[in-house]
Amino acid sequence: MSDDASQLALFPASFDPVTNGHLDLVQRALRVFPRLVVAVAHNVDKSGTFTVEQRLEMLRASIGDLPGVEITSFAVLAVDYAAEVGAKTVIRGLRATADFQYEFEMALMNRHMNPEVETLFLMTGQEHFYVSSSRLKELVSFGVDVSEWVPPLVEKYLREKFHKT
Repeated sequence: MSDDASQLALFPASFDPVTNGHLDLVQRALRVFPRLVVAVAHNVDKSGTFTVEQRLEMLRASIGDLPGVEITSFAVLAVDYAAEVGAKTVIRGLRATADFQYEFEMALMNRHMNPEVETLFLMTGQEHFYVSSSRLKELVSFGVDVSEWVPPLVEKYLREKFHKT
């Protein structure tokens, strides 16, 4: 593995929308890798609550000009995108056992498709364990304040999307 490739990781997710848990993983991944590509996946199985462009905007507003971070999107398999950007490591967050089962199977398939790309699992912080984008969208639809779990622009987008003030 080249020095440059070992310094770069890919953090792919739908980020629909980005949560403080995602941002925590970005910060923690940067403790291990000086360069991180945070990439919004075009999920062919889901239409998504927000467009890819909106998710990119929310990420850029939430992350800002954090040194070493590049924000982008992709429409291929994550393992293929990792190779495309020159990353030898894919970062995945784990919250619970259900996450582990899904992520473990995906990591094994990715390794089968490209043995040069490793998956690094980061456990979620305790304060983010029960937070998911899906759960937050549901809460907002019932008028619950979710500001403690998402950046300000994300809350604004959620409120507008679900017509709650």
